[in-house]
Amino acid sequence: MKRKLMILMGGDVLLALLAFYIGLLVRVGYAEARADMVSGPFGRLPLFVFTLFVVSYVLENYNIAKHRSKKEMVTNILFGGTVSFVLLSTQFFLYPDLMIGRGALIIAVMVFVFFQSFWHAVYIIGFDHPYLTERMIVLGSGPLAAKIGDLVHASRSRFNHMLTGYVSCEREAGGAVPEGAIIGHADDLRDIVVREKVSKIIVALSERRGIFPLRDLLTCKLNGIEIVDAPAFFEQVTDKLMVESMTPSWLIFATGFRRTAFFTVAKRGVDVVLSVCAMALVLPLFPFIALLVKLDSPGPVFFSQVRVGKREREFVLYKFRTMCQNAESTTGAVWAQENDPRLRSIGRFMRKCRLDELPQLYNVLRGDMSLVGPRPERPEFVEKLKEAIPFYSKRHFVQPGITGWAQVSFPYGASVDDALEKLRYELYYIKNMSPILDTIIVLQTFKVVFFGRGGR
Repeated sequence: MKRKLMILMGGDVLLALLAFYIGLLVRVGYAEARADMVSGPFGRLPLFVFTLFVVSYVLENYNIAKHRSKKEMVTNILFGGTVSFVLLSTQFFLYPDLMIGRGALIIAVMVFVFFQSFWHAVYIIGFDHPYLTERMIVLGSGPLAAKIGDLVHASRSRFNHMLTGYVSCEREAGGAVPEGAIIGHADDLRDIVVREKVSKIIVALSERRGIFPLRDLLTCKLNGIEIVDAPAFFEQVTDKLMVESMTPSWLIFATGFRRTAFFTVAKRGVDVVLSVCAMALVLPLFPFIALLVKLDSPGPVFFSQVRVGKREREFVLYKFRTMCQNAESTTGAVWAQENDPRLRSIGRFMRKCRLDELPQLYNVLRGDMSLVGPRPERPEFVEKLKEAIPFYSKRHFVQPGITGWAQVSFPYGASVDDALEKLRYELYYIKNMSPILDTIIVLQTFKVVFFGRGGR
């Protein structure tokens, strides 16, 4: 799925480049357009492409499952083109040296909207084409197999795949999947694969000892059939880890979880540069936010709290105060709830817009946090969660962040069950840390803030 999504996004980037050139071509002619593309102001073309891409991402134009209707898709793209034009016009007004001319800009954005609509329509048609459908079977008939089968069906709208049935194994405890969905026995695995035109086998055996069809699976593998186990398929489809099926040996031999010294240094360098730039942009807002906090309720403007960071070292985290003073004086440490009565009216707005998090840029500069990483939790909760959730302490092997994969993928957590679900995302992030994933998380954060999701 990620490969297909990258193709869709990459196509948009190429179309944006082409639209920019066509806008110049129509406005100033071939010779001047060609010269301008080569010797024009540096940054103008990247700004154009970047703005169109970010707006498309924030407006969820790459969420194909959401925009199955072509009419809805075109409407969203038209709205994105309008927003992009306004943003680009504003940026060109602020930085006149980058301007390409309003006429050329209008033409370029209109051309991009047309190209993007056509490209996304072609992509959706191809996405649903039967010849491109990935046919798969689940090896197993127990509870784990049933869970994976349900996941295949539930993710059909996001992935062009289908489950042809379950294959049972001798001496495996079955009964968890419908009898009519079992299409054969593991002894006939090779014949089943050929008959059903299967391209992927998902191994979902709760117990493999003595029943694992090693020879048949090896033959299928050498014949080009993809073989994945249940946790790997769960990760591919959900972008999180199946914590309850993880073992220490799985963690040891799993791909990922690798961070080179260069990546660590580069990530820290990006954190410092971006946090300094962000501080320069948001510092003028601090007096106004401070005034709102003071007018809303008596007490200090800033709020500090001990959190658990990398390697379980504690540090002091800073935020703008959003609750009444001494909110936990009678209750002790408790999670924030929906419509929390401790929140002040201005504080509720600040949490929705994430304005209360801005002082944490100072924590990033100090090295307590990163811009992207698992959210730091309070020590009182960490001790409880370590006892209740397996592998919970593994989230502390990386620097905590202002935003993270769990924050953009899951609503605000306020229970042990929520903490477990967030851990699935956090371990996925730790396993797959990369500059690309960090960039996706930052873009997703803009989208979450734009739509006001998740804050309490």
